[in-house]
Amino acid sequence: MNVNVPPGAIANAPHPVEWPEGALTRVPYWIYQSPEIFAAEQQRLYEGPIWNYLCLEAEVQKPGDYRVTHVGSMPVVVARDFDDEVYAFENRCAHRGALIVLDGGGKARDFTCVYHAWNYDLKGNLKAVAFEDGVNGKGGMARTFCRSDHGPRKLRIATFCGLVFGSLHDDVPPIEEYLGDEVAAKIARVLHKPVVVTGRFTQVLPNNWKLYFENVKDTYHASLLHTFFTTFRINRLSQRGGLVIAPNGGSHASFSYVDKTSTDHDYSAMGIRSDKDDFALKDTTILDTVDEFGDGCHMQILSVFPNFVLQQIHSALAIRQILPNGIGRTALNWTTFGFSDDTPDMKRRRLVHNNLAGPAGYVSMEDGAVGGFVQRGIATASGERAVLEMGGTEAVAEGTRATEASVRGFWKCYRAQMGI
Repeated sequence: MNVNVPPGAIANAPHPVEWPEGALTRVPYWIYQSPEIFAAEQQRLYEGPIWNYLCLEAEVQKPGDYRVTHVGSMPVVVARDFDDEVYAFENRCAHRGALIVLDGGGKARDFTCVYHAWNYDLKGNLKAVAFEDGVNGKGGMARTFCRSDHGPRKLRIATFCGLVFGSLHDDVPPIEEYLGDEVAAKIARVLHKPVVVTGRFTQVLPNNWKLYFENVKDTYHASLLHTFFTTFRINRLSQRGGLVIAPNGGSHASFSYVDKTSTDHDYSAMGIRSDKDDFALKDTTILDTVDEFGDGCHMQILSVFPNFVLQQIHSALAIRQILPNGIGRTALNWTTFGFSDDTPDMKRRRLVHNNLAGPAGYVSMEDGAVGGFVQRGIATASGERAVLEMGGTEAVAEGTRATEASVRGFWKCYRAQMGI
């Protein structure tokens, strides 16, 4: 795929389907629309030399615990075996390809496929075949059949700060190297003690997965799209903050601090929709914050290529897992969490703050909708390109959040992995 024209591109497209070498400031819209690109992503990203987030260690805490998830389009089972190690394998029976595990998670000693009762251990090894020796000396598997030769694909596992990552590739770098020092430190800042899962939710978004991942990395839009953020001075670009970007561009963290001394003249002068002084809250507990991390940072959004987001918005803590369900459809899995030592007051505060930044929160619903606006807007514009010049042309931190550097970082990493 080291070419400018993607394989299988529509021959009669009204405009050239290409991506100039080295350009990070012009993103062609065909990248969100091509079936060939979507198929190549499964091979080069999700099955390539990349760590995909799978689940929290807290979700497979004890032997026998398991969770069902995905790596791209591939269904995956993550389980802790009785040797106390975490394993992951493709959720596909080696016999006829049916799902081995049908529910979302739980506790088990082994797994049996409902179709023909082939049985697997928690590592994904095939342990038994129903009627393997036949019945009354007839039928059954051939004498040369060996169970160890058959089974679902297994993933390599890496854990970091209670996060479980998996990869099908042999040449994936160590997880710390993959994350980069600065992003790893920002993860450790939040996930610094045992977590407790408080909820799981799934949003189905009407857009390509890349549009949502771009949105997460887009520090420019937050105080423009989200009226609530700006009106109640939760997040304005005039506040003190910044961002870090991993060397390969794929991972990032943006952050801001409570700064009551910042000026807001820019918003008022431009008459921006987000500057609404006539809005008020009857219940202001959603704005009640505590500096639980001791550094004054009240908001941090962090991403790891290609499917992981760690959110700290006030006391609303969540992991968002981005999964492609098709060219124009994305599943966004939310896992909200707190810490094992949370007080009753803190537990209540996290629940309240989830109304701000949870899956149906005042700001999250807007992120869930805007990608669909783009997908619909570009329906007949495959030959056109988006403009990503805010803050320059590079994919490096610039000391401001009025930039699209993190979005350019995504495309830098994506193009390198995809070879386009």
